[in-house]
Amino acid sequence: MKSAIKSTIAIAATTAAIAGVAALPTLVSAWGDNYVDPVTGAKGRPSYTIDQINNGAIGATKISDGEDYKNSPNYPGQIIFNTISDSTIGDEKNFVGARECALDGTRCLDAETNANPTPNTKWKGNDITVEDGKTYTIRLYVHNNNPNGYDAVAENTRVSFSIPNGTSKQIKVNGFIKSSNATPSEYWDYVNFNSEVPFHLDYVYGSALLNNNKTQAEAAAGGYGDNAGWKLSDDIVKAKSVDGVLIGSDALDGKVPGCYDFANYVTIQVKAIFDYEYTVDKKVRLADSEDRTWKESVDAKIGDKVEFRIGYKNTSDKQQDGVTIKDILPSNLKYVDGTTVLKNSTHPNGATAAHDYLVKEGTKIGSYGPGANAYVYFTAEVVDENLACGDNTLINWAQAGVGQKTIQDNASVKLNKYCKDTPTPTPTPTPEPTPETPNELPTTGPEAIIGGIAAAGSIVTAAGYYIASRRQLR
Repeated sequence: MKSAIKSTIAIAATTAAIAGVAALPTLVSAWGDNYVDPVTGAKGRPSYTIDQINNGAIGATKISDGEDYKNSPNYPGQIIFNTISDSTIGDEKNFVGARECALDGTRCLDAETNANPTPNTKWKGNDITVEDGKTYTIRLYVHNNNPNGYDAVAENTRVSFSIPNGTSKQIKVNGFIKSSNATPSEYWDYVNFNSEVPFHLDYVYGSALLNNNKTQAEAAAGGYGDNAGWKLSDDIVKAKSVDGVLIGSDALDGKVPGCYDFANYVTIQVKAIFDYEYTVDKKVRLADSEDRTWKESVDAKIGDKVEFRIGYKNTSDKQQDGVTIKDILPSNLKYVDGTTVLKNSTHPNGATAAHDYLVKEGTKIGSYGPGANAYVYFTAEVVDENLACGDNTLINWAQAGVGQKTIQDNASVKLNKYCKDTPTPTPTPTPEPTPETPNELPTTGPEAIIGGIAAAGSIVTAAGYYIASRRQLR
C-alpha cells in the first residue's frame, strides 16, 4: 500500500498543479472540528503521517495486516478528513488558503506569474494582505484520509464558506467540511484578510468551482487544458445554506472515496473593496443674487445662472490618493464653459480648469491627508430643453470617488414654466420630490488634473462600490 499511496501522491500533485495548490505552513490554532476523544475527552482530531496511515492508523492495509488485510476487523476503518501532517499541501488541518488572482476572462491565474497555478504557487494559509479592488481566490482542500478507496466512501459530503458582512481591517473567512459518516463529522479552518484601511469582501457570484482528478481528465479529453472544474452553486456562501453544497469525486453526489486519487479542491473568488472614510457635500446658490448663502435648493428662472459647490473631506486617519469628483447635470441645466475651479490648501485662491471633465468623465483633484478637504465650484445655466409646463425640480448629483468606493450628494434647482394653457400656479408649496439616484457612476477619466495637481490612484470603475449620501433616502 505504501507504494500505491506514493504513486497517488504523484497523481494528486498533477491535479494540484492545475488547481493551484502548494505547501502551507503548519498552524494548528487555525483549525477545528467536533471531535471528542471517547476515552480521554480531549478535543480535536489527531494528526497522522502518511507512513502511519500506511501502517494501519485509521484502517487496515496490506502493509499493516498483510495480503489478507481486507478480512481484518479494522477494515476498512475510520473515515476521517484532513489529518495528514506531511501531505501534498503541507499540514491538511490548515486546509483553507488564499492568494491574489489575476483574472483572464473567468480563469484565475497566479497573480505573481500571470500564468496557470503550479505546485510552487504560494497560498497564504493563515493571513493575507489585500489591496483595493483586487480579486482573491480562496481554496478549500477536501481529502478523505482513509487508504481504502471505494470501500471507505464518505457520504453526504458538503462544503461551505462564511464571508462576514460589514467593514473591518481584518475579515476572517471560514471554510467548512461536513460528512454524515465521517468521524469527526464537521471540520473548519480559516484565513484572515488584512488591511490598514477598513474594507469589505464581495463574493464573486458564479466563481465557485470544484477541481479533482476526474475534472482534469474531462478537461484534457475535451481539449480544455487547464480550464477545468465543475461549477458549484452560489449557495456555498449563502447564510441559508447552513450545511453547504454537495461535492464528490465522481459526481456532485456527496460521495468521496478514500485516498489521494479522490482529493477535491474547492475554490471561490472574492473582491476586496476598501471603505475609505470621507464625505461629499453638494450646495447651490443663484449666481447674481445678493444672498451668497450656499443652500440645498434654490428657486430660479429660465436663463438664470446657478453656482454649485462640491465639498470633499478626508475623515479617516490615512492619506487618500487619486480623489475624483464628478458632477451629473440633469436636463435643463447647461454647464458654463471654463467655470470649474478647485480650492484646497495648495490652491487657496482657486485653480481654474481648462476642460469640462468634471461634468463628463470626472476629474481628479489630488491626494489628501487625514482631515484635509477641497471644494470644486462651477456654474450652470437654466435652459429649456424639455421642461414640462408648471413646476419643475432639477436635481444635480455630485459624486466623489476614492479607490473603488463612490459616495454622492445632491442639490436642486426649482422653477416654474408658464404655458398659455397652464393654470396659474397656487402659492401652496409642494413637497420636494424624492430624488432618483442616477445609475451612472464615474468611469476612468483623463489623467489631466485641475491646476496641474499631481494625483495618484484612479477613479472608481463602472462597477465600483457605491454609497449614497444622507439626502438620497430622505
